[in-house]
Parts: sequence; structure tokens; C-alpha cells
Amino acid sequence: MSKKSSQRFAGYPRLNPPGIGKNIPDQPEDSRTRRQGGGMRTPAMPRRAFLQTAALAATALAAGACQTFAEGSSRPIGCFNRPWMQKFGSKVQPPDTPQPANWGFDVALKGIKQAGYKMAGLLTPMPDEPFIGPQARGEYLTSLKRRIADAGLLVNMGALHVKPELPLEEAIRDIRRQVDHAQFLNLEWLLTFGVDQREHYEKYYRMMADAADYAEEAKVKLVIKPHGGGSGASEEIRRCLGRVNRPNFKVWYDAGNILHYTGKDPVEELKPIVQYVTGFCAKDCTGEKGDVMIQFGAGRVDFIAVFRELKKAGFNGPTYVECAGGQTFAEVTDGARANRLFLEKVFAVI
Repeated sequence: MSKKSSQRFAGYPRLNPPGIGKNIPDQPEDSRTRRQGGGMRTPAMPRRAFLQTAALAATALAAGACQTFAEGSSRPIGCFNRPWMQKFGSKVQPPDTPQPANWGFDVALKGIKQAGYKMAGLLTPMPDEPFIGPQARGEYLTSLKRRIADAGLLVNMGALHVKPELPLEEAIRDIRRQVDHAQFLNLEWLLTFGVDQREHYEKYYRMMADAADYAEEAKVKLVIKPHGGGSGASEEIRRCLGRVNRPNFKVWYDAGNILHYTGKDPVEELKPIVQYVTGFCAKDCTGEKGDVMIQFGAGRVDFIAVFRELKKAGFNGPTYVECAGGQTFAEVTDGARANRLFLEKVFAVI
């Protein structure tokens, strides 16, 4: 560690270097922690979506790409746990409970695997499933790692949840504990959502500056996604990047969230920040404050235009499917598979 880094970390030692999480007591999840999204109804696929998907398939066939992508894409595509765990703050529910529900992480792992993915992302924690949350204990993290391996999947991404209402020192310790847990699970990426309230912006910038440095020491990449408030669209994200001002703080773009939170054009909002994008959270959206738990092509996101813009900037990072339609396990899993195939066809024609 450099002298500069040692000075930067003064007063905030790495929490549990040899035995991550062993000395962290159980505690209830704080409701102040900023969470991702919310439950949304799932409409049937309209004719427009069917036509768009069919057109993509025809174009891929014409390009001779169908065989190449039949078993998967040469571009990395993963899937978050969210499609199977939609009801935030809920205990595990029986798998015959219609979505939005929380069927639990083991069901999510099964669905992700059956939908043809090799990579999974830890996006939405639940009361019984904290993932990398600060309350996670060492025994839980060890078990979590084993469950993921037993499912035949790799997990390289987790969500970082912040509590800006806490005193700065306490908030930083809370974040660092999550970074330690990510390191224990061998995660490559940590995803933050920003903060909603303007009065928290300045504290958030300081929290993320420390988090970026601390994560870099742990060889974990810190990224922010569009999520309303202080990370609403390109203007807010550029401001955030400038104020945090760390090389280990980049962007995972989310075109669906641009539409959902701001109603702005995802392609135009991408252009001012495209050089900072290292990953992509994939969802469609029907419009401002509209549905996102839908099939790709059923909303207003122009995936081909978005990925062409990313390609021009040399983007080659991972894409994670966040949402899918359906209410039963079979429907949701089929929806997640269909969204993966949709993306593979997009990648074949850009």
C-alpha cells in the first residue's frame, strides 16, 4: 500500500482481513438502506414486442449468426436474482406464490441456471438473505459461497447499499464491511445506486471516494447505475463522477432506469457518459414511472441503438439481465431465458 493510501485509510482499518465477517453481530436490516426498484405488475407481451423480437431473429439469421449464439453469446451475459425475488423486505415465500414474491435465493439460482446463464449477480437482498450486507456473518458467507458453487454458477457482482443518515464515520465502516464481504466472495464488481435526497449528496460523494479507494485495495471495482435522485441521468452521474473523482468509480448503464426515473431518451443520456461505462444492467421500461418487469422489446428501450453507441466507445463489459415477465417459476425462468436470447440477437447485429 502506498504512503498516500495509508494516510487515506487512517482511522478506518480494514475490518476483518483473515476471517471476513466472523466478528460481525447479527442485526436487523436497516430500513434506511437504499434499495433497488419495487414490485411492478407484469403485462402480457404486446404485438410490438413480438414483431421486434422476430425482426431481430430474422436479421441474425441473415447475418449467419444464429448458430454462433445458439448456446450463448461471446459477450458476457449474466442474470440478477431479482426476477425470482421481487417482493422486497419479505421472508421466503412458497414457489407457487405468484410474482411479485420472494421465492428465495436457492430458487433464483435454479432459475438462473435453467435459463442458460453461467453468471449470477447479487442484486436484491432479503431479510433471510443479506448477501454482502453488513449484518452478514462469516458462517452465512461461507454457506453462500458453497450454495453458489453447488448451483454450477459464478457470481462476480454484488449490490452495495448505503445509509446516508448515519454519521459519516459509521456510514463508511458500514460500506467497508460490505467491501470486505465482496472480497471474501471473490466478487469483481460492487454496484451502488446513489442517493435520493439532495441533502445527502455531499456525504454520498465522500462515502464513495473512500469506498472506491478501499475497494481498489481489495481488487473490487466500484460502479454506479442510474437510479433517480443523485444518479438520475447523465447530468447527475457526471456530477457524481466528478465529485467522487476516483479512477475506481465508473458506471454500469441502465437504459430502462433512465426511462423509468426521468422519462429521458436513454441513447442521448448515454452519450455524455459512455466513456465511463464498464457494464450494463439490462431491463426494458414502458415509460416514466412505468413497468420494468417485462420482456425485452415490450417497452421503449431501443437496445440496438444503445449497444451501438456503447460499441462505438469500445465497450466490452458484462451485461446483466435484471428483469423478466411472468408470475410462475416456469414463466419467469422462460422470460429470463428469452431476454438472454434477445440480447444475443442484438449483439449479433450491432
